[in-house]
This record gives sequence, C-alpha cells and structure tokens, in this order.
Amino acid sequence: MPPLYGAPLCPADEEQSPMNAPDHIIVGSGINALVCAAMLGGKGAKVLVLERNDRIGGCIRTEEITAPGFIHDVMATTFVLFITSPAFAALGADLARHGLEFCHTGTPTGVLRPDGSHAVLSTDRAANIAALNAIAAGDGDRHEEDVGGIERNAGLLFGLLGGSLWSYPTGKLLAGDAWRRGPRGLAAFLGEALVPARNWLESTYQSETIRALWAPWVLHAGLGPEDAFSGQIAKVIAFALEAAGAPIVKGGAKNLLSAFEALITERGGVISTEADVASIILTGGRATGVRLASGETVNAKKSVICSVTPTQLYGRLLGTDAPQADVEATRKYRYGKGNFQIHYALDKPPAWRGEGLDKVALLHLTPGLDGVSKACNEAARGMLPEVPTICVGQSHALDPTRCPEGKAILWLQLPEAPRHIKGDAAGKLQAPADGQWTDALREAYADRAEAILANHIDGFKTSVIERRAYSPADLEAMNINLVGGDPYGGSATIDQSFLWRPFKTSRNHQTGIKGLYHIGASTHPGAGLGGGSGFLLAGRL
Repeated sequence: MPPLYGAPLCPADEEQSPMNAPDHIIVGSGINALVCAAMLGGKGAKVLVLERNDRIGGCIRTEEITAPGFIHDVMATTFVLFITSPAFAALGADLARHGLEFCHTGTPTGVLRPDGSHAVLSTDRAANIAALNAIAAGDGDRHEEDVGGIERNAGLLFGLLGGSLWSYPTGKLLAGDAWRRGPRGLAAFLGEALVPARNWLESTYQSETIRALWAPWVLHAGLGPEDAFSGQIAKVIAFALEAAGAPIVKGGAKNLLSAFEALITERGGVISTEADVASIILTGGRATGVRLASGETVNAKKSVICSVTPTQLYGRLLGTDAPQADVEATRKYRYGKGNFQIHYALDKPPAWRGEGLDKVALLHLTPGLDGVSKACNEAARGMLPEVPTICVGQSHALDPTRCPEGKAILWLQLPEAPRHIKGDAAGKLQAPADGQWTDALREAYADRAEAILANHIDGFKTSVIERRAYSPADLEAMNINLVGGDPYGGSATIDQSFLWRPFKTSRNHQTGIKGLYHIGASTHPGAGLGGGSGFLLAGRL
C-alpha cells in the first residue's frame, strides 16, 4: 500500500493536506461506519475511514462467485432496516443522487413446510388479513392486532430500539409514556415485550403454518424462539416487512457502497482500503490516533471511532492499554450461532411446488416452530442441525439485472450453524477432531440443505449451473468481526441488548477512554443494516 499520511509531517504539509490530521478516524467500513462518516462529513467534519480489507462494506459484498454474469450478494442482501431507518431519512436523497436504487416485490416473505403447506405475506394488510383468515379462521384478525399494536406503539418501541438509551430524550419518552399509561401500564407493556416468540405464537395463532411464517424471523435478529423479547422483535419485523417489503439494491449491494463512497468523498472524507489498523494511540489517557500494521501513524483531532467487535477493540487494538474491567467484560462477552451461506446460479427460474412462491423475496423452508427451535438448539450445542432452517432469497425475481435473461439466482442463508462443531444431529457427518469447519464438511452440509431445497422445486438438480457455499469459518475469514461466523456482532439475548450492549456498564457508544468511541453490530441498537449506532454517534459528535 502506498504511504497514507506519513509521520512526522511539517506544518506546511498539514496545511496543504488537512486529512493528515482528520477530525475523526473511523476504523472499519461496515454500514454503521459509512453512515457515521457520511453524517459527520455533512456537518463539515473531516473524516478518514480505514479498512483492512481490499474493499469497504463489512458484511456487504457483491461478486460473481458462481458463473459469469450472475451477480451475488455474498452475505447481506435485504435492506428493509435501512430504508426504514433515520439514517436513510437523512441520507437517502443524496445516496440516490449517487446512483442508489432499490428493487421491490409485493410479497416480501413466506414459508414452505415439508408437506407443501405454505403462507405468503404481501405488503397489503387487508390482503394479508384475508389470506391468513383463509388458512385458519381468526388468525388474520390476530395478525391485524399484532402489527396494529406495533403501529400504535411505534413512538415508544422505535424510540427504545433505535435511540440513545442514556439520554434526556429517552428519559422524556419513558416519562411521557408512563404518564399516559400509568406506571403499572408501562411496566405491563414492557413485560409483555419480553415474551418469547414460542409463547406469543402458540397463544395467538391456531395454524402451524402461520406460526411457521414468523418463527424463523427471530433467527435474523440473532435470537431463538425461546429467548426473551423474541416475540416482540418478530412482531416488529412483521410490521416492517408488511410496510416496506424486503428490498434489495439494484445491480447488487455493492452499489450501496459505491453511493456511500461517492457521498463521503463529496463531503470531504477519505476512504483508504488495505489500511490495517494495528493499534490505537493514546496520549495522556486520550485516543489521539492510530498506528497501521505498515508502521505508519495517523493522528485525529477529535476522536477515534471503532466499528469492530469488543474482541477486536479491547484485544488487538488497545492491547495492554485496555481498561482491565473492559478486558474482563470482553472475556465474558458471548458470540452467537454462525451463519452458513449457499449461492446458486440456475439455468431457469425455480419451479416451486406451491402457488405464488416464485415472487417471494425471502422464503423460509422449515418444518415449523418446533423445527426452528430444534435446529436452533442443536446449533447452540455445537451440533450440525438435522433439518436446518433455510432462508431462500430470489434475487432475480426482484432485480432481473442480477443474471442473464431467463436464468435465476438463489441466495440461501442457514442461520443455525455451530461455530465449533461437536457432532452431527443426524448422525451422518463426521465432526472434525478439532471442531473446525473443513471444505469437505462444508460441501457435505450444503448437500443436506440442497436436498431439502430440491424436494420443493421441480427439476432443481438439472437446473443448477454452479453452487458456491460458505461455512462460518469462511465468513470469518472474509471479515474478522464475524467471530465464528456470527453476523450479529454477538449474542442478542436480552442480557446483551439495549442498556447492556456490549457490556453491563456500557453507556451509549462511549468507552472508558476519552476520545474513543465504539459503534457497530456489537453496540446498541445491535445488528442489522439500519446504520443505527453510526447515526446515533454522529448525532452526538
């Protein structure tokens, strides 16, 4: 890599190139880092983004990984959380100026069970009520009550889900709600929000198919159906999908990154790839810059912002300078299940054995609530799930530019994969002695998922042009912040969420070091593509 901002620099050099000492250095370039950089740049601050890889984006990566002309989003692909976020409200018009476009479908999600029973959710609430009532009388009405409840309580819910928790506005929000509901009413509402998805689904819906429609979605929040708060987050996701769909970026998620890069540059920022930050420089107990693996140092006038996991921040980047309490908290910090990805280039669109499934953006294949629970528990115990939950994205159905005419692309995510393998729940695959994923095991496990997929699609095997699979170990190799293939920056159970993310003593995005801030999936408001932590910190700074 050519020299960045060589040290030492004479005053004349600094005057000619003010980025030699930017106001803010951001380590990492995931969605939160990019949002933060764009927002700070819009306020006139000079920002330097440093990315250790050869490209920006974190979990956002687009490549032709199967066959020429087939454009795959390797990891993240759906941007409903982004287009409904405060960050998009602030930056959307400028990103559109730089070429960002989204593609939509009227049927964002659905479920298909082994016996062929299925349900599809549209972006039309009245149609959803009718469709779910047709599956089981009264279940559509209960759906209306669930998503309507999210709508009625949107101010409080989204204020807590996306706001700075240690702040006057949040205190005022809670006080105002307590005044309207009464203290007991607010306590009851918050208590109801902690109900696990299993309890919510079993006490609300008669149909196993409708329970199966929502059970897998808790996995996309880094939870399981028996975890506290999973019921509420599933309702929030149901509301968001119905309201905004499951959009993907036209031409590939890489175009979101291109738009961000252009906007950050337009606002005076600098992005440098292949710039591996080896350590944070402290002067008088304050973060004043970074040292690169190449030996170069870069100073920051105001702050260093790290969009990384606690393991990276309090281990590799701070080393012996890390506060002992944070080192101990990092040791206790828990990472969640790994993800497993499979991508297909197909010679023709899939012929699903179920009406209306060909246009569904994200279709889950699962036996149902018990199937999700079983696979989730197996993965948590280090076992390869016997029947994994499979999320199938149909990029070609939303964006025909992703592949040659008449062809198709499938994006598969298996959210329940063990980080360290102890065995196989089906008793058919041999776990490596060291518990680590191997190429052979990856392909064998992909075969298991493919057999489930092929059972639902006529002529699937003969339509496959190429397949590409990624184990949790492969995902971590692409991004060191995906510890064990966990894409959520750590377990999102209630004890590691909200006020307690990442640590029990955390306060917004501050650290125990002046001038050093922590953002990303490991911090509130957690994982996803909403850019929430980057937006909140930029607002404070």
